[in-house]
Amino acid sequence: MISIDDIFDQPITLTNCDREPIHIPNAIQPHGICLIFNKEDWQITQISDNTQLLLGYLPDELLNQSLNKLLKAEDINTITRCLERDFEAINPLTLKVLNSQQETITFYGIVHRSPDNLLILELETYDGDETCNFFQFYQLTRHLLTKIQNVADLSSLSQLIAEEIREITGFDRVMVYRLDQDDSGEIIAETKRIDLPSFLGLRYPDSDIPKQAKELYRLNKLRLIPDVNYQPAALIPNISPITQTSADLSFAALRSVSPMHIEYLQNMKVGASMSISLLKNNQLWGLIACHHQTPKYQSYYMQTFCELVGQLMSLELTNKEEQENLTNKIQLKNLLSNFVESIAKSEDFVDVLAQNHENLLQLVKASGAAIISPDSIMLLGKTPSENQIHELINWVIPHLQDNLYYTDSLPKIYPPAEQFKELASGVIVVAITKLQHNFIIWFRPEVIQTVNWGGDHHKQKNIDEHGNLTLSPRKSFEKWQEIVKFKSLPWQKYELAAVIELRSVIVGIILKKADELTLINEQLQESNNELDAFAYIASHDLKEPLRGIHNYANFLLEDYRHQLDEDGIYKLEILMKLTRRMENLINALLHFSRLSRADIKRTTIDLKDLVENVFSIIEISQSDSQISIKIAEDLPVIEADSVLVEEIYTNLMSNAIKYNEQTKKQIEIGWIIGKPEWSEIDHPCFHQNIPIFYVRDNGIGIREKNLDTIFRIFKRLHEQEQYGGGTGAGLTIVKKIVERHGGQIWVESKLKAGTTFYFTLGKNHEHGGETY
Repeated sequence: MISIDDIFDQPITLTNCDREPIHIPNAIQPHGICLIFNKEDWQITQISDNTQLLLGYLPDELLNQSLNKLLKAEDINTITRCLERDFEAINPLTLKVLNSQQETITFYGIVHRSPDNLLILELETYDGDETCNFFQFYQLTRHLLTKIQNVADLSSLSQLIAEEIREITGFDRVMVYRLDQDDSGEIIAETKRIDLPSFLGLRYPDSDIPKQAKELYRLNKLRLIPDVNYQPAALIPNISPITQTSADLSFAALRSVSPMHIEYLQNMKVGASMSISLLKNNQLWGLIACHHQTPKYQSYYMQTFCELVGQLMSLELTNKEEQENLTNKIQLKNLLSNFVESIAKSEDFVDVLAQNHENLLQLVKASGAAIISPDSIMLLGKTPSENQIHELINWVIPHLQDNLYYTDSLPKIYPPAEQFKELASGVIVVAITKLQHNFIIWFRPEVIQTVNWGGDHHKQKNIDEHGNLTLSPRKSFEKWQEIVKFKSLPWQKYELAAVIELRSVIVGIILKKADELTLINEQLQESNNELDAFAYIASHDLKEPLRGIHNYANFLLEDYRHQLDEDGIYKLEILMKLTRRMENLINALLHFSRLSRADIKRTTIDLKDLVENVFSIIEISQSDSQISIKIAEDLPVIEADSVLVEEIYTNLMSNAIKYNEQTKKQIEIGWIIGKPEWSEIDHPCFHQNIPIFYVRDNGIGIREKNLDTIFRIFKRLHEQEQYGGGTGAGLTIVKKIVERHGGQIWVESKLKAGTTFYFTLGKNHEHGGETY
């Protein structure tokens, strides 16, 4: 026998607590024997050192011997058949083991294959008086099933199971312990001896059950420690001659216990314990924890029945959890149904959510919400400011998982949230479309909570003789209260499910409408193509008779001027003037229609050189004007059709001079990424990482009511003769050129305060080694 402290090579320190190798302790609990053997020749390669106590053999007398020394041929054959089948369906075996006096002793035999592929046989003492009576087992199971079916909710189920386990096992205390999302846990049901203090409602930190222990609880449905103060039986040798490593005892029922856990139980004044795993979707949901103040052994068949009870409760977990908050869940379903109906009828889901903002908040019991679109934020209820929400979204986006992010303790993981903890200590963020920057955020305020812990949950730190900072479990488990700040009420799973379903509804309707819009666009494109063809043919065919009218009017003036009076001459001159205007309109229409049909010939353009060339040509025709132009030195190199881009700048710069009454006419040519500080509008392109080109002037400006009409073909905002006349097609042509390049154009202007035209030209632009 060895000391419990000797089964691990290193002390448990702050740096290795979560890596304590509890699956390879090289020792077992001494109420049974562990044999590791080789299937080829049945040779025992490792053995626990307690064989003399139970069998009369020294370990060395059995090591490297065949199992035949202990078992008869029929039992060897039983084990052979067991190795070929599902172990759980076979165990336990009833084995007749020969001791050193060649007397037969009956043991329960549990055979399994370890994760490192070793064959392990565990022998536990057999008590013939507790041989399972099938009908007794059946009656117990049927009785319990009837009770389970009659309980309504999880709380009642947990209390029922705790009482049933205590009644059949006789433990002093039985508890149901539920794990939370952060892996801490809470005692949600308890039955105990009347003189023991209650642990019901107390919480325990995640560190009380380290990750590797949780995994072993997941793999093994039951764990029994009949005597907490046992002396471990070491495996001899401690290194497997087959694997040259410590044997993996993950599945071994007799596996020795972590020294840290032993000390934990001793501090709780527990003499024996049994833990039954509760699984949901194959993940550890919680435990049925059984404690006794003195040593207490449970027969293998009793362990089997308790394991079955745990499995029955595990099967009922989903059903009983569904019954919790049933009224709230029904209400959420009704709210979702209303949203589905309203969104399906509306052109804009944002309008529906805003009009039903009370229902939107009620969906997850939030105190505030924000609906974020590419060009706006709509705030509902109690929320942080727009700037704070913008910064929050930028932080959240990388943390989204399946388009969802939620927390009930935002200030703890996002420190800027401390500034608005009273409004948003809890958040749910759902991305409708990340590309289009559509999000919905729900907020919950801080709720300062008092949490009852089972003792001060901060582990005690000590310095050992080697100077290591070691850990030891707390010594008191009396109720210890902690004031918790920076947290909201937790989000419930059914609330998160409602959010996900709402997103699915919105996305589904958006996709359906996108399909409808695609069909409409295809039909519109076909119609536009037909109109372009008609415009080209019609304008081309109109030019010939128009020239005839112009020429004949000219002939009349030349040949018959002396026969005409002043009114006749005036009318013929008006006729010629109108035909010239009409020809200009037809030429503009032809040019516009050609733009839709011609291919874009992209080349590499130094935009600064192009702009300077355009201005030098314009300047020649504007020699009487005083013009000040500012061209950005860092205009990028772009990939575009140089002839068409030149036309864009020619039109915009000419208009900047033409519609300008200032003595000194000012033009600024530049580019930006993001929203410029001077802009008072919020265009979607400002939120994209693309170059935006602009032409600014100090001209007469445009009335706000006319901003939506300036790109219409032949639309003039002034009398024909004002500001030098024109066809009214220039900005329409500019818009067509921009769109043919895959870009957008928009305008920002105030009357008598100048105008700024912004436009993009798609992608593949370079500047400073960066490609946009």
